[in-house]
Amino acid sequence: MTTLNDRPNTALLVVDVQNGVVEEAHERDKVVANVAALVEKARQAEVPVVWVQHANEELRKGSPEWDLVPELTRSPAEPLVEKLYGDSFEDTTLESVLADLRVGSLVVSGAQTDACVRSTLHGAFARGYDATLVSDAHTTDDLTKWGAPPPAQVIAHTNLYWNHQTAPGRTAGTVSTEEVAFKPGA
Repeated sequence: MTTLNDRPNTALLVVDVQNGVVEEAHERDKVVANVAALVEKARQAEVPVVWVQHANEELRKGSPEWDLVPELTRSPAEPLVEKLYGDSFEDTTLESVLADLRVGSLVVSGAQTDACVRSTLHGAFARGYDATLVSDAHTTDDLTKWGAPPPAQVIAHTNLYWNHQTAPGRTAGTVSTEEVAFKPGA
């Protein structure tokens, strides 16, 4: 029910599932396997998969840390959006990529839950997109030594509040990897 005109399609957004981002992430292997399953589901349904990669001093473009994890393979036909900020829309090509694909609804997965995933969800919602978070396909590092809750609590809290996110003319919520059912060509 997106507020974006003439945007009936859905896309899977894979945010920052890069070697240097998820190297020590909570339940890394399980989350990466779920992201891989989502990518396969999207491809089978001919739903666009849009990849996002973050760059900064620790994640230099082209470095092993910047690369996607080896368990995930991006098709050359699938868009890649490079970013410098938490919100995948901020100063990137994401909006134009989604407009070209006539996408008004996003299914979001990736890392870090409490940074880029959360920022991207809010950025999408504020821009008029429907935004669904895949509850078991996002993760974060343990930042408890800096006062953050343990990763499992960060993930659970994000799932809880995103499941109840509301705004006029848009939908939000969470689903598990198993529950994601892309409609062919959607």
